[in-house]
Amino acid sequence: MHRKNNFDFLRLIFASFVIITHSYALSGVNDCDWLCQITNGQLCFSNVGVIGFFIISGYLVFQSLERSNNIVDYFWKRFLRLFPGLLTVLLITVLLAPFVYKNSTVPYLENKSMWTYVPNNLSLYRMQYGISGVFETNPYKSVINGSLWTIPYEFTMYALLSLLIFFRKYQKITKNILLFSFSLLVIANIFFFEQLGKYGYVLSGKHLLDLGVFFVSGSLLAVVKIDKFKFVNATLYFAIILLFISLIFNFAGFVKYLILPIIVIVFGQKSTPVINSVGSTIGDLSYGIYIYAFPVQQTLVYYFKLNYIYLMLFSFVISFILAYMSWHLLESKALKLKKLHITAIWHKDMRVE
Repeated sequence: MHRKNNFDFLRLIFASFVIITHSYALSGVNDCDWLCQITNGQLCFSNVGVIGFFIISGYLVFQSLERSNNIVDYFWKRFLRLFPGLLTVLLITVLLAPFVYKNSTVPYLENKSMWTYVPNNLSLYRMQYGISGVFETNPYKSVINGSLWTIPYEFTMYALLSLLIFFRKYQKITKNILLFSFSLLVIANIFFFEQLGKYGYVLSGKHLLDLGVFFVSGSLLAVVKIDKFKFVNATLYFAIILLFISLIFNFAGFVKYLILPIIVIVFGQKSTPVINSVGSTIGDLSYGIYIYAFPVQQTLVYYFKLNYIYLMLFSFVISFILAYMSWHLLESKALKLKKLHITAIWHKDMRVE
């Protein structure tokens, strides 16, 4: 994770993909983005972006699990990755929302949904996407930060993956568990998606199936150490060719579970000149771009009624700046706390008591 590779570049691209798709919907365009159009709805930019995030997350988080001293250490690192940035964007949202608030009958400070916005979203499992009176005149009404919907699924994957900590000394068992889980999820997605997708409590069954299979695929590629494969480059080229063929002949929905993880991870673990230094040069801005872009886009639409092209351009620039500040002023500093031995501190406090 600490050597130069292409993962930071990929995550930056995936975050940008989400901005592209959202620019259409948030500006009021009914058509899907141009990738969706040319692939007959098989893929769209935001779909690729979110899938890519979950594949990389599964790959890197599994490696983090292997290095963790114990389950507390593992969840401490996951907490530091998600919550400082999330809390900050939620607080900034609440503080700036009065500038886009329109409700003549209820003052902003007396609006109950304003007071529940931060705690509900921090809980991850009571997601609240808006505050009544905010952005209600926008084409995409009332939603402040629609991008937050993936975070509960991400954290749920962290929690499920943590169960493997009890088997991490037995690589063969771990490999078989992940292989079985991946196979089961692929079968469920291809043959039973409509039936199983109807079920869900708090979390949607269809999103658990769709995102879960890609997260698990990343973890599986980590445990089998795909970067050590003898014919890894040939595998990458074959996967890319197969992806193009599947898009042309409209069967990408059947093979994407196999080929997209291979393309993302094999290319990501490579060290390509120039793009392999993105993280060390500007920082890991992907999470910041992802959580700030949606409210930035909604604000630009509220004030300037931009078309999707201008919305795409201006929102990326502003989101990039906010993400840069978030990384260097908050996220990178929070991640340095990973070095704290939480269990040791806890045991010390217990002895003092």
